[in-house]
Amino acid sequence: MPKKVAKVRDKWKLKTWLTVTASPSFGNAPISMVPVTDAEKAVGRVIETTLYDILKQDPQHYAFKLFFQIDGVEGQTAHTVFKGHEYSREFLRSLIRRGSSMSDFIKDYTTKDGYVVRVYCTALSQGKMNSSKKHDLRVIMDTVIREKASGMNFEGFVQELVLQKVASDVYNEAKKVTHLRHVGVRKSKLISRPEARKVEQVAPVAA
Repeated sequence: MPKKVAKVRDKWKLKTWLTVTASPSFGNAPISMVPVTDAEKAVGRVIETTLYDILKQDPQHYAFKLFFQIDGVEGQTAHTVFKGHEYSREFLRSLIRRGSSMSDFIKDYTTKDGYVVRVYCTALSQGKMNSSKKHDLRVIMDTVIREKASGMNFEGFVQELVLQKVASDVYNEAKKVTHLRHVGVRKSKLISRPEARKVEQVAPVAA
């Protein structure tokens, strides 16, 4: 008597697709589709995208990598929290030139609503900088970023970090100290967030 052949279940047919959206800082724009067998197991997964994929404006935005972590699922939509961003290696490498100095500043800042964000701010000069100018530059970076963070909620602060508004404000102050070629927030990272968080909606980024 012939043996019965067990049916092979198609695992892909058992999966459902979730639409992953960016955090409120970026208008909850859809950034990815992920297959899951259990929606709750998607929580905690980190999704990588680029600023260009969200805004679809300036091709240079491909150089900005963004990371979002799924922190809740509602129906077929996975909501996220911003986890950080960074320059692509190629973009960072293209900024470094001979005959110029680089000043790197890294520090944790707390937003008005209690989120702790690690900020990596980088400045490159047109010529060589001495240690005194590098020190003055770091003091300016710290002052500008601290004032921004303490006066803004997390979502607004994140938006200004990634869109380089914070870097622009640093540059406007730092150019009084030395001639600069580039100032940028090359990386950010969410370190901690308050237990009972109430995310304040900010105006979506213009598409």
